[in-house]
Amino acid sequence: MNTLKRRLALQASGAEQPRLDHATASLQAVRPALHAAAAATNPACVIGPGQRCEHALVDPDLNRRLFDYERSVRGRFSGIVETLKEISALQHEPDFAARAQQLAQQRLGYTLPQTLLDDAWVSGLDMKALHTHCIFQSFKTCIDSTDADQAPWLDRMALTPEFLAACGYHTVDITPCADGRLQGLVPFVFRMAPSRNVYVKAYAGAMFDVEVDMVDWAHRELERLTGGIPGGESQNYLKIAVYHFSSSHSHDQGCAFHASNDKQAVESAKQRLDELRVAIERTYGVGAAPAVLLVGLDTDLDALRIHLPDADGDVNPYRYIDTAVLYRETVGLSAEAARAHLVQRLDEAQQMDGWAQGRGVMDDGMRSLVLALAEANLSQIEFVIHHHQGRYSILGHDEEFICAGEATHYVQLRNKYYFAHLDTVEEGAPDMDVGIKIFTGLNVQHGLPVPVLVHFYYSSRVPGSRDRALKRARRVKAAIESRYPALVARDLLICRMALSDRFDTERCVFVDDAVTDAGH
Repeated sequence: MNTLKRRLALQASGAEQPRLDHATASLQAVRPALHAAAAATNPACVIGPGQRCEHALVDPDLNRRLFDYERSVRGRFSGIVETLKEISALQHEPDFAARAQQLAQQRLGYTLPQTLLDDAWVSGLDMKALHTHCIFQSFKTCIDSTDADQAPWLDRMALTPEFLAACGYHTVDITPCADGRLQGLVPFVFRMAPSRNVYVKAYAGAMFDVEVDMVDWAHRELERLTGGIPGGESQNYLKIAVYHFSSSHSHDQGCAFHASNDKQAVESAKQRLDELRVAIERTYGVGAAPAVLLVGLDTDLDALRIHLPDADGDVNPYRYIDTAVLYRETVGLSAEAARAHLVQRLDEAQQMDGWAQGRGVMDDGMRSLVLALAEANLSQIEFVIHHHQGRYSILGHDEEFICAGEATHYVQLRNKYYFAHLDTVEEGAPDMDVGIKIFTGLNVQHGLPVPVLVHFYYSSRVPGSRDRALKRARRVKAAIESRYPALVARDLLICRMALSDRFDTERCVFVDDAVTDAGH
């Protein structure tokens, strides 16, 4: 990774820009066999019989480690339905409760609420309550295993805190859409190391709250000015908005909040970034605004459109580089030639004719970040090629539950949960409504409830913080149940509450009883 950083620094300064030679041009000529079917089936690359697709800029070892992580986390959920089916078939056996607990422990790694099993002879087994219990217990197992699960790949991320600082950013604040397909954005798609200087707050449609973001920016600015951020005196705050789209099914698998209207998704995200910059400059003075970056994610392939800021920091919906295109153009090239091609394409995008050109080119720090982000994403594109046949088989939603309140940052994986960021249900109503609509199709239509985890963070350094977070959780839980009374009445919406300490004394600790929640 040190080589990557040195190369990016040289590329940003223009000191190293090797040209494509005759040999690498010849390699390009045979490359189309790797993706001849791309137009028909839409993957970034298709591997033919006996072929291997290994890009010179990809980290295959990291891809293997991430795949092991993905397989491990998904494996904790994949056996739930079949296990519960077997348990259901046993409910009239004399030793039912003991056998059910044994099956659950063997297959899932945890036990079931004893009360639900003991009462099954009266009115039948409450499969809705059991299913929700298993979803949340499996998620808790993932959280408790976070350190061990992530250790093999955590220190191999391309975009480290040190690299971000070298680019000139003390804080990276990322707002993706709340869609579950963006849950693995930071470690998988961006290959960015999770850290205390990287914040992720998802909103439906990437429509973040400008006033809330101003508070977040002011908090970090105060830390910077008081010396709380080492090196922060010469660094800036970076806000990234991430919209999403589907390159193969744009009409129905794009952003639900924007009714799969890709144009609306990108322009709305850009508008929020503009509003944030204007709000901060009008409040705190010209020049105070953070740097901004607009990124689009193709959820079919995990490829990126990185929109390029101009010298004034303004982004444009039509000035971007597309990493799926870059992958196809550079697979088969040497690492040196591939990097040169990335630089060439970035420069061409900045120098395009017309109104989309903007006013001058981005600064060196942003240039280095964009090049690093584009290069790192090539590994994720190849991850999808090798482990998901070039395009995800499930293009749409496949989440396990809704997380409302503040997202847990411990488990980051595509389609694990849908997130609704809110302090009150009233302000987060659009996010919750989108989530309920999604789970109506995923669960309710099949007789399964919508599991909702109400989660908030607190600070163990602040007296009374945990009690206040618990009160917020109870208030939000009650408001959610009041908003969807028809689902609650039919036991088709089950809420649980959990709290986490920002300083890790507790991680997603449940603060209620699942059996009580299920109406027992």
